[in-house]
Amino acid sequence: MKRLFDAGISLLLGLGLLLAWELSTRWWQLSALVLPAPSQVGRALWQGFATGYWWPHLGQTLASVGLGLVLGAALGFGSGLLLGQSRRLRRWLTPYLVLSQVTPKLALAPLFIVWFGFGLLPTVVMTALICFFPLLENTLGALDQTDARQLELFRALGASRWQTLWRLQIPAGRHTLAAGLRVALVLAWVGAVVSEFISASQGLGAVIIGAQGSMDTALMFAALALIAALGISSYALLGALQRRWQ
Repeated sequence: MKRLFDAGISLLLGLGLLLAWELSTRWWQLSALVLPAPSQVGRALWQGFATGYWWPHLGQTLASVGLGLVLGAALGFGSGLLLGQSRRLRRWLTPYLVLSQVTPKLALAPLFIVWFGFGLLPTVVMTALICFFPLLENTLGALDQTDARQLELFRALGASRWQTLWRLQIPAGRHTLAAGLRVALVLAWVGAVVSEFISASQGLGAVIIGAQGSMDTALMFAALALIAALGISSYALLGALQRRWQ
């Protein structure tokens, strides 16, 4: 009941903001080129669905986010497990892992186009690179926070390194791993859309760039609204799945 009440309050706040936005654009008679009213954005959304315009773009972006998240999360989790088992390897590779993250991904986009061409593949690679580091860091943090007394108990019982990892360290750090996955999901949406600005002819990011070029601000806001709705929905779905797992 409390969760429903909180959701209702959040919804009312959102509706209030939309109403204030609508009234402000009418009061000051703002041009749709500068700031379209929510009603104009809603009309652009409806027309896009009615004509089928949105579907290929939605499919492209969802595929980029899904594949990039899976690939980046798998690489980050696997690398975290590997580095967590070897302090020496961790010291050797950490500077290069950090270097890979401080390098602006947008600057690499032209190289990805040269290497992978246009379309889905460079977007997936960009998204995976952005999702990789949160899972890596949170996996290392999850392994490091294991209680030392429990580790000593497992060693005393003769458990192997992998038995200790899968039966103690990963279950004990599941909350940290879940937090890393939630961060990676949010970054996956950012990575996919930003990559589509440059390397894709389909996708919601490509719609935003096309709408900007044609000065169709309402369509641009409609694409942003779809990204926001899909991002919030996927985040809520992941949170529900994690609560069931935990």
